[in-house]
Amino acid sequence: MNNTIVSYFLQFEEFQTVVTKLSEITGANATSLVAFVIFAVAAVVVLGALATVGGLGTYAERKISADLQMRQGPNRVGPYGILQFLADGVKMIMKEDIVPRHADKLTFNIAPLLCMLGVMATFAVLPFSSGFTMTDLDVGVFYLIGVSSLVGVGIFLGGYSSNSKWSMLGGMRGASQIISYEVPVTLSILAIVLLAGGMSFGTIVSAQGAWPHQWFVLHNPFTFIAFIVLFIGVLAETNRAPFDLPEAESELVSGYHTEFTGMRFGFFALAEYMEVFVVCGVVAALFLGGYNVPFGLGEGTFLMEKLHIPAIHAKGVGQLLQVGSFVSKTLALYYVVIWIRWTLPRLRVDHLMTLCWKYLTPIALFNLVGCALWMFFFHGQSIWQLLGHLGGGHGGGH
Repeated sequence: MNNTIVSYFLQFEEFQTVVTKLSEITGANATSLVAFVIFAVAAVVVLGALATVGGLGTYAERKISADLQMRQGPNRVGPYGILQFLADGVKMIMKEDIVPRHADKLTFNIAPLLCMLGVMATFAVLPFSSGFTMTDLDVGVFYLIGVSSLVGVGIFLGGYSSNSKWSMLGGMRGASQIISYEVPVTLSILAIVLLAGGMSFGTIVSAQGAWPHQWFVLHNPFTFIAFIVLFIGVLAETNRAPFDLPEAESELVSGYHTEFTGMRFGFFALAEYMEVFVVCGVVAALFLGGYNVPFGLGEGTFLMEKLHIPAIHAKGVGQLLQVGSFVSKTLALYYVVIWIRWTLPRLRVDHLMTLCWKYLTPIALFNLVGCALWMFFFHGQSIWQLLGHLGGGHGGGH
């Protein structure tokens, strides 16, 4: 059975006591009812928190870009302009909802919702911590790649349904770009799946340690290159500069969402910033140790043994530390994504495809074979472990 947030709570006696009392009151087994309530509350909390993160992403983008360009950025709405994203939301809601006369109205309405659905569905397997994961599917990586493809469908349909040449060009660019870059991205992820021995994010994170030398990014030379290929690939998957060809306001006005106004445009923008957080979280889980915390603090054993904190409180604190570790790594990558946007110029569309098919895809395929050979010849040991054996010591495991 897959580990879920419910199975995490089931290990506590207090939770089982609540289930027992509810079963006595209702006269039936209340486990399913309680599980439904936990999933519903967790879904609302996760979606609400990440929608806020998506909104704050627009604020971070403006502030970081302003810092790089030696200017102020938002500084009027709220302290340091931090409430600017709420003002933007109010503006989107109050804007007139316009649908082009000759647009395909059904598809026009569905397109932004598909983008939001594709991003939100990925939260089900995003490993915030060992306990606070909606469901740790055995095929989590496969599920993630599948549902995230809905974003590409939404972008293409948004351009197609608008009955605008600019939007259609942006939609076609988006579809070709996302489909193309899925190849090196998937090959890079498969290299990590090969090392971890499973497609579950829990398995992948557990195969790493809390210290940098125990992360997969430094496991061997092939995984380090795979990390770079994957990071470049997810920039293209999320239409971030220098790969923002689907929007390309300098030549396509605003690309696939030119004709969208109000909250329809807001959904496209929110989906993009939420997707950036998701892909940064996935990269952190695959290569940077995920939610692992040093000194065993994440499991709560240190807090129980050394500080004599009760088990339920120690495990709760451990889960919060794991969430903090995961979110910190994710936000660090988020900063790099924004930094790159305001550093590099946009690629030309033919250069974009050349980079994917002539360079990144062969490199990713080479890395996958290289990881397989490394596991065969070195029995899955990392560089750190091999150096430890050569020095007569004991290298840290992963």
